[in-house]
Amino acid sequence: MGTFIVSIGVGMLLAGLISFFIGLLTLRLKSHFYAMLTLAVSGLFLVLAEKWRTLTQGNDGFTFKAPEFFKDRVMFYLVVLACLVLVYVFLRRFVNSPFGRVLVAVRENEQRTSSLGFNPLHYKVIASVVAGVIASLAGSLYAVSLRFVNTSVLTMDITLDALLMTIIGGVGTLIGPIVGAGVIELAQYYLSGLAKEYPIFERWIIFFGIVYILAVVFFPRGVVGTIREQFWKRKMKKDGAKTVPKKEVS
Repeated sequence: MGTFIVSIGVGMLLAGLISFFIGLLTLRLKSHFYAMLTLAVSGLFLVLAEKWRTLTQGNDGFTFKAPEFFKDRVMFYLVVLACLVLVYVFLRRFVNSPFGRVLVAVRENEQRTSSLGFNPLHYKVIASVVAGVIASLAGSLYAVSLRFVNTSVLTMDITLDALLMTIIGGVGTLIGPIVGAGVIELAQYYLSGLAKEYPIFERWIIFFGIVYILAVVFFPRGVVGTIREQFWKRKMKKDGAKTVPKKEVS
């Protein structure tokens, strides 16, 4: 068990270092230039993993033994749930800290934040490191759940799944990606299950695309983002109605 925890810690440390150096190289770019460079870097790591067969076994992958504690799926679920809660609480405190407030300001208006004396690059690099460390923890738990790992974890499919979860749940929210992950996993599970009874659902990925389009159309800011926006609009209307003075009857 001790070796297992140390291996996860080492993975998180390496992920933080890699995120730091990649962040210094990529976060100076904007918009699609940043997206293209990060995709190129992910492709580079995929090729490296496939060619370094002595370490990764390439696309064949390898199996490994998980601690006895995790053989009980219920216990493993509880451990993952505890990690989720701890990460959520940590990120909540992180976002609400003075550092996190500057990050929010960078997201809303980077030029104005720079004019106030902050260096946006420093804050974005640290945010990249935090994201990399948490992604490493999630990847470790994902590998333990499968008891198997190969280079498919570095493909574009995993990246797209994470992006879809974030977009459907709500960009710029903490609870949004959790909701998005639930929506996507349930949609994949039920749509693929329907294929056993109805042949039309054999191409369930098409129906999944339709679900995604509908989610984007009706929830442009994601499920959580749209609900939060509607809540604040109603609250502002009520507050505005209370502050409007009543006309005196002459």
